[in-house]
Amino acid sequence: MTHTDTDTVLVIGEALIDIVEQSGGDAEFVGGSPANVAVGIARQGVSTTLLTRLGRDDRGRRIADQVAASGAAIEESSWTDAATSTARARLRADGSAEYDFDIVWALDAAAVDAAAGAASVIHAGSIALFLRPGGEVALAALENARSAGRIVTVDPNIRPALVGDTPRPVAERAFAAATLVKLSDEDADALYPGMPAEQVLETIAALGPQVVVMTRGGEGALALGRSGAVDVAPLTVDVADTIGAGDAFMASLITSVVDDADLLTGDADALRRALRRAAVMAGITVSRPGANPPTRAEVDAAL
Repeated sequence: MTHTDTDTVLVIGEALIDIVEQSGGDAEFVGGSPANVAVGIARQGVSTTLLTRLGRDDRGRRIADQVAASGAAIEESSWTDAATSTARARLRADGSAEYDFDIVWALDAAAVDAAAGAASVIHAGSIALFLRPGGEVALAALENARSAGRIVTVDPNIRPALVGDTPRPVAERAFAAATLVKLSDEDADALYPGMPAEQVLETIAALGPQVVVMTRGGEGALALGRSGAVDVAPLTVDVADTIGAGDAFMASLITSVVDDADLLTGDADALRRALRRAAVMAGITVSRPGANPPTRAEVDAAL
């Protein structure tokens, strides 16, 4: 099943500049988990709008230009006179990154409600759920959307430096509003320390989502749908860095939700197809520097 022109995705969340420390000097990349997700969805040919917070400065314009070049729109209420947020990333030996953030997160509730009312799928995650005052607005938007019968997707993307010592109540409020949840094994460890992966999926599914997916780096991904558990292996690539890998995976899942009505009904084959496609999209992303998700054509070619 393919998407139609009436299918629109609203992504609510932070957009920022990743300042990546490198031996030859700092390099700046457009980032922010929800912004990466919006770019990834748009590159799959799905109508996408990003509702975020951008400064009217060079960095904000650079983010907007990249988002627009990927085919997504910036919701007009996203613009602010404050500086565009940044995240300083230090790469570890395995290509993963740790971050220091300079971010303020605020949203206009009326603007969020208006934008959500025009979308068929609403996604939020990461800092956008946890950092006040905008987090409360984002959570309420997800709850309202689910109550209105829309598809809601969530990726907690836990950032320990920003979410505090007790992220679980906020995360579980978001999970309860979601139709589909994607989290990483690191997110699972932060929310449910020591709990086996299968039990984490069952715990989250009991809150209300129809599909729960856990990415596990080099071990691939595990998902729980109404028909049971499904797992897939990762795409084998030479890793440049892992920035944006989870966001590419999430973007692919959202695209599959739009493309294939069977994904949320409990069809195991549809869930397996969605996981495999997401693994390929994430694999291509980690094979090149920064958060640079592939186009639909690139994913199709790799499949």
